[in-house]
Amino acid sequence: MITKRIIPCLDVRDGRVVKGVNFAALRDVDSPAALAEYYTDCGADELVFYDITASAEGRALFTDILRETASRVFIPLTVGGGINTLDDFGRVLKCGADKVSVNSGAIKNPALIGEAALRYGSQCVVLSVDIKRVDGEFRVFSRGGRDDTGMEALAWIERGVAAGAGEVVVNSIDTDGVKGGFDLELLDAVCSRVRVPVVASGGAGSAEDFTRLFESVPRVSAGLAASIFHFGEVKIPELKRKLRENGINVRL
Repeated sequence: MITKRIIPCLDVRDGRVVKGVNFAALRDVDSPAALAEYYTDCGADELVFYDITASAEGRALFTDILRETASRVFIPLTVGGGINTLDDFGRVLKCGADKVSVNSGAIKNPALIGEAALRYGSQCVVLSVDIKRVDGEFRVFSRGGRDDTGMEALAWIERGVAAGAGEVVVNSIDTDGVKGGFDLELLDAVCSRVRVPVVASGGAGSAEDFTRLFESVPRVSAGLAASIFHFGEVKIPELKRKLRENGINVRL
């Protein structure tokens, strides 16, 4: 049985971890390096680091903060934000990332996915997609959820995986920060279209939401969350014990 992963997410702005609701109303949490060390010690399976304003501000990711964070992480680290070129992939990997997440950069230049997969391997390329329902359609948004691209999300994800993305992170803007549970309808639709690991992001409010996620959409590989972990509402060791008690295979 494949082990399900629990992944905390560090949304970083101006060198600090922040968290909001529906991609807005951000509030300060802590330093990324301190949180990274904490999550490494408490049993997280992986960690995601997003420089959430890099794309919107048209700049490269802050590598000094990333380097400090990576030095304190001893679990797989995925990094994203302002990834627009192969050089960006290389720079982030040299700072200590294990995988690179591309979102707006791939929308602007879809060839980037295949080029990165060819140079660094598909296992290194993570396609992150911010999705919101618009007129009954799953729509792709760019620049940190600011801009509606007009692209249908499921077709875009299929295209990205076919080009070489080895993993997909599905960020539901509709459920982000609301703590009402993961977007199961969206996740089921994505899992039915691709055969690479799918990471669920957006909506976790309790340990039960993770249980419901893995039971309702068994092909989801991991659950990603931020605020419930950052503010101690759900503790990862307790979450994993509850998942194991419900017959869900996790690493304890």
